[in-house]
Amino acid sequence: MLIAEDLLLLLLDDESGRVKPAGTQVDTGLAGAVLVELAGLGLVDVAGEGAPAKKGRVVRRPGSPPEHQVLRGCYARIAEWEGREPGPVLAKLAKGLRAEITASLVVRGLVREESRKVLGLIPTTRVFPRDADHEAQVRARLDAVLAGAEPDHHSGALITLLHALDVLPRVLDVRDKKAAKRRAKELADGDWASEAVRKAVAQVNQAVLVAVASSSSGGGDGGGGG
Repeated sequence: MLIAEDLLLLLLDDESGRVKPAGTQVDTGLAGAVLVELAGLGLVDVAGEGAPAKKGRVVRRPGSPPEHQVLRGCYARIAEWEGREPGPVLAKLAKGLRAEITASLVVRGLVREESRKVLGLIPTTRVFPRDADHEAQVRARLDAVLAGAEPDHHSGALITLLHALDVLPRVLDVRDKKAAKRRAKELADGDWASEAVRKAVAQVNQAVLVAVASSSSGGGDGGGGG
């Protein structure tokens, strides 16, 4: 499973079939999850001091394209935007990404799509879970990491992305919200991942925070699967 796939599952409201919170920050978070996963594979980096590219810009590394079609497509598209700051790259990656991830989850049999009409007129699509076991396992793993267990790349990225989206206490059943947020910040600043991934996570978190601020001041629903 991709980090982005699990992130979308966690953000889906099982009763309404909608993604919460609504807004472009979710799509930025999904794009961020893809960027972090590509960084973990050594295919994407954020330039540091002494790099050929300007510091803080997205760099595409050579390598075998990922097997997963979502990652493969995003890796190919990043070639067009290499050398730009993470924020604009995430914004471009986010376009249509939620629908791609939803389609992948449908194929895996983890969710189903249901077409409805709002007020009997406006067509809309909702996404509902079909297999709750996988999400339950993901939640159990994240709960363990928040309680102090050693994170792997997947769980560490999910927690830091949920924290950047400011939904961690709502998505996970945590008793102490302050402690959960503190642990998430420790993971964002910690050494659970390679330097390339940590840089990507930091840049992704910043981009998501900017998107959150923009959407809360008037942005709409990002569309796609939720």
